[in-house]
Amino acid sequence: MLRIPTPAVVVLALALASGALAASGSPQLQTYFQGTVDSPAYQQQAFERVAKRWKQPGPKGTPALGKKAIVQAILDKDGKLLSTAILTGSGSKAWDAAALAAVKKAAPFPPLPKTTTAATLEAHFHFAWVSPPG
Repeated sequence: MLRIPTPAVVVLALALASGALAASGSPQLQTYFQGTVDSPAYQQQAFERVAKRWKQPGPKGTPALGKKAIVQAILDKDGKLLSTAILTGSGSKAWDAAALAAVKKAAPFPPLPKTTTAATLEAHFHFAWVSPPG
């Protein structure tokens, strides 16, 4: 289990765009970076790369409201994707596969900031099906 002090976690959230959102929910992406990367610009770039590659599965591939897939990505200093894994499944194989595909298609990521001392970066991408805003 990844243990990160709460102040070191950076969360970026965005309601993901899809062709047609169901009235019962909407997709959302949240990204958590390990504490050694303190560049908001880098975090935003990595987040946007994944969000742009998200392809929502059809209605039959949508998980229950409130469920999410958590994809772990390990990047090296050059931004190369070293590994991915589904840490938590959403209950929908199609949703989980789409989440994993978005992270893989986003690679390679930008090189880690020069101020990063760690050899690798661990990021978690949370692809959730949530109640629509409002």
